[in-house]
Amino acid sequence: MALVPFPNKVAERPDPDDDSDWDSDSDGAGKMSFLEHLDELRKRIIWAVAAVGVGFLITIAFIQQIFDFVMKPMQQLLPVGQTLIYTDPSEAFILQIKIALIAGLILASPVVFLQVWLFIAPGLYSHEKKWAIPFVGMSTFFFVLGAAFSHYVVFRIVWRFFVSFTTDYLTFMPRVEPAFSMYLRLILALGVTFQLPTIVLFLARMGMVTPRFMIRHFKYAFLLIVIAAAVLSPDGSGVGLVAMGGPVLILYIFSIGLAWVFGKKKPKDDESPAIGA
Repeated sequence: MALVPFPNKVAERPDPDDDSDWDSDSDGAGKMSFLEHLDELRKRIIWAVAAVGVGFLITIAFIQQIFDFVMKPMQQLLPVGQTLIYTDPSEAFILQIKIALIAGLILASPVVFLQVWLFIAPGLYSHEKKWAIPFVGMSTFFFVLGAAFSHYVVFRIVWRFFVSFTTDYLTFMPRVEPAFSMYLRLILALGVTFQLPTIVLFLARMGMVTPRFMIRHFKYAFLLIVIAAAVLSPDGSGVGLVAMGGPVLILYIFSIGLAWVFGKKKPKDDESPAIGA
């Protein structure tokens, strides 16, 4: 059975910088089959995993300092003299490996986002491929910003809420494994959701989304943000939902401003609008 080729370009999207349908630098003559797309995806995943592996080897050399950095907010909010505990002999060792891996991911994030860009780049026009450096830079910045916001703000709010139930009758003796799982979940969730401005900016530059569209569908975006925050939040009290959903909602409003300032400008007599026009 013959494989149906996937076009390397999106024909419906107009190229504002060129009167022709395909420019000479875009490799538009070639088409990638489904298997070729899979092979390209495999290569990008291999490079991303290799980058994380290198980051892991670097961070493992500083694991004690990184371990102290991660554990400090957990320890500070516990009652005086109390520490986290572990009950499995290998638990503390595995914990250090996990911390080195997440630190390696953050360290290798520019290379990881570069692989994401290289995977989608064949479907872009040549003038759009020049956005590689801004894309990688913005993606890395907002990923690290989201992780830092989780570490310094969101996790502390959620952790303080749970610790607050300690009384004369109840002693909070948290195991380090579930505590770190909560920490890791928040770090990754906010690192990913903080990519919203980057995604919106580049969609706006391609003319695929407009500020008007985002404002008109604000209520749906608000609902999706609340649902996502509720799913990703580590507690059912609503504290994590507000701590996670609030910043993402602010980022959505910020993204509307980015789309308005940097979005592709359409001629007034253009009758073929993008989404939301």
